[in-house]
Amino acid sequence: MTTPLDRANYRVTFGVLVLGVSAYALLQSLVIPALTTIQVSMHTTQNTVTWVVTAYLLSASIFTPIMGRIGDILGKEHVMVATLVALSLGSVIAALAHSVTVLIIGRAVQGIGGGVMPLAFGIIRDEFPRERLASAIGTIAAMTAVGGGVGLIIAGPILQHLGIHWLFWIPLVMTSIAAVLTYFLVPESPERSSGRISISAALLLSAWLIALLVAVSEAPSWGWTSTKTVGLGALGLILLVVWVVVELKVDDPVVDMKMMRIPAVWTNNLVAFLFGIGMYSIMAFLPEFVQTPRAAGYGFTASTVASGVFLLPMTAGMFFVGLYSGKIANRFGSKSAVLVGSAVSAGGYGMLALAHSTSTEVYLASALLGIGLGLAFSAMSNLIVRAVPASQTGVASGMNANIRTIGGAVGAGVMSSIVTSRMLPIGAPAQSGYVHGFIFLAACTLVAVVASIFIPEAISDHEVHLNHAELAIVPGGTLTEG
Repeated sequence: MTTPLDRANYRVTFGVLVLGVSAYALLQSLVIPALTTIQVSMHTTQNTVTWVVTAYLLSASIFTPIMGRIGDILGKEHVMVATLVALSLGSVIAALAHSVTVLIIGRAVQGIGGGVMPLAFGIIRDEFPRERLASAIGTIAAMTAVGGGVGLIIAGPILQHLGIHWLFWIPLVMTSIAAVLTYFLVPESPERSSGRISISAALLLSAWLIALLVAVSEAPSWGWTSTKTVGLGALGLILLVVWVVVELKVDDPVVDMKMMRIPAVWTNNLVAFLFGIGMYSIMAFLPEFVQTPRAAGYGFTASTVASGVFLLPMTAGMFFVGLYSGKIANRFGSKSAVLVGSAVSAGGYGMLALAHSTSTEVYLASALLGIGLGLAFSAMSNLIVRAVPASQTGVASGMNANIRTIGGAVGAGVMSSIVTSRMLPIGAPAQSGYVHGFIFLAACTLVAVVASIFIPEAISDHEVHLNHAELAIVPGGTLTEG
């Protein structure tokens, strides 16, 4: 019989997970400020270089729920090691690339690392005492957003002093160490789900995600009403419907549709989609806004390095709120945290739309966004983990992250079209484009406020199965009170 004393100290496990998640989060955004440099140094076009981001986005969208599901079946710590190895391999390919094609391939391999998030949540649920669960999940959730912000901040100095390839060598060191430590220090999963992966369902999941995300990613350049955008988007929606039908019929679905209908799951997924629209858009467009020459009548003529500093209050806010998210959730409830976080975030976007003439105003809006995003993301992750059986933690968390990514792709595409709707003679967007774009983000987040009201107050009965430390696991796999 396994007892808590036979397991690794959960604090050690948490440190290993933070390292792996931080590396993955950095890789989400490190290359964004470097796209122009990559385009020039690798002698490619602007349309081609955007695939350095798009390939990573597509791959992560596909593999995040799939790796979560495989972890639920085979064991989360084994699959976490494999995911970190894939992330490391992709970093090696990207770091050694001297052509944009090889770099794009490396980024696609890195996208497999999207599985670290659902796997980390699953491991935390398996290993942590109940009273530590909310805080740990909140911190890990916040680290994904924090890492994205940090990536934008440090990309400039890395480019200036080390060069493009170090954008991948530095995370490689982190993921390699995390893989070794996970193998030796993270205990084997006490929770497993039966079955196997349905190949047909997995292929359909990949197909509709690719069709839909390519359509919304390329829509700003193709045109939202172009034949390619409409056709590919329609194909994605048709494949989505077929995928849902197949998932309902197969014996071993990749994503259990009954689980997706749980009120706490679908409401949080809706909020995650709306938050993804805002978070990914602001990380992409706020640096562009402050880099705009003052000759345009707005902006701060900020350098790549200086523009990252404007995101520092947001990054710090997400980090510190994430650290205290457990106490906040225990005191006020996770639903309240999502609702308040949504409202505060909407205020941040609204402030950017209405007051952005001084750096102090932008810093304040950035701080509001950090507090709101950090509070809501941490609470949503807790609600998802608590709403499903332990054997489905990986795939449920994976789909939540995936839906947030889809929201990010949609938001970035719409935001790009809004911002560039009217261009000035100097080649910069008109100020009205950014104003309307920030208002769009505020409106989406206000819808998230309304959606969060429908999140159930009570946690389902699955909460009694939160932690193996309160259960004894007999050799046959049956759970009994310990």
